[in-house]
Amino acid sequence: MATVALLAPLTLAVTACDATATSSGRPASTRPSSSTRPATTRPSTPAAGQSSPPSSASGLVVPGTVVRCRGQVVSTARELSHALFAATAGETIKLAPGIYQGDFEAAHSGQPSAPITLCGPRTAVLQGATIDHGYTFYLDKASWWKVEGFTVEGGQKGIVTDHSSHDELYGLYVHSTGDEGIHLREFSSDNVISHCVVRDTGLLVQFFGEGIYVGSANKNWCRYTACHPDASNGNTIIDNNIADTTAENIDIKEGTTGGLISSNHFDGAGMVESAATSWVNVKGNDWVIKNNVGVNSIGNGFAVHQVYPGWGIGNTFAGNRADVNGPGYGVYVQSSDLRTVVACSNVAKRAKLGLSNLPCTNIGAS
Repeated sequence: MATVALLAPLTLAVTACDATATSSGRPASTRPSSSTRPATTRPSTPAAGQSSPPSSASGLVVPGTVVRCRGQVVSTARELSHALFAATAGETIKLAPGIYQGDFEAAHSGQPSAPITLCGPRTAVLQGATIDHGYTFYLDKASWWKVEGFTVEGGQKGIVTDHSSHDELYGLYVHSTGDEGIHLREFSSDNVISHCVVRDTGLLVQFFGEGIYVGSANKNWCRYTACHPDASNGNTIIDNNIADTTAENIDIKEGTTGGLISSNHFDGAGMVESAATSWVNVKGNDWVIKNNVGVNSIGNGFAVHQVYPGWGIGNTFAGNRADVNGPGYGVYVQSSDLRTVVACSNVAKRAKLGLSNLPCTNIGAS
């Protein structure tokens, strides 16, 4: 998998994939009435299947990433479902451009030396039937997958992983979801989410409209993880562009440990006060949050909260640039967490309360 560096906070390279075009029509999306959502400056969402790249809240265009894929070509929802059901280690499934309506599930694992790949251009659109329920793409006990390049649209949640580890979500455009855009859940560890664009979440319930969500809230541990903390550990979230989410751009739940959030671009335009107070809300332990850029928050830029005993401690913030344009801190740390570090390499602009409620520490951002 080729990695494409960000040329600027809101600029990615252009999508390339040599699949042959096929397409089908779509019914109009089911969306809540605009009266149920506060007015925001979020841009209009492209119609399903449009190949035009998403825009940021600032109006800058965010095109796709370079994805090269060769393998078994599918061009209909039926073919895709069959290919996912029959997938074996080392196989590549290539999406032709077009609309794939339905909820799609992968339930077989690849191997460390032979992952399973699902790839396609941005004009290949996995489209959930409704925002009221369902996961548009679901990795259920499906580890060692590479998921690259295409669009995931609609569904109550866009992409969900359960008991799935060592997966790579790369260069995807995830948008127009009822709740979260991407959710790593039920002991899903050592996954990488990189170079993805997430937009327009929380169309069903604003409180659940996170862009990327890792783990489960403690009140849901008995539902998802047999009453144990959801140890979705060691996940990496890097070089993504997240905006127009009603809740946080990234929410890290209690029970998770040792992840990395680096070199992402965040925008708080579209957040609602009842659902979010920062771009990134960390409630887990020992996460590193570094070298990110954020603009426009309705509260703080980055935050740590201690919502369950023993969690929300030992996190590190370094080299982040927070143009808060809001009433809070660049980095807010709740309670007396003596292990969390806010490095002096962080920069906060237009943050009414300053850099942080903790004194900064002289460490590097690397």
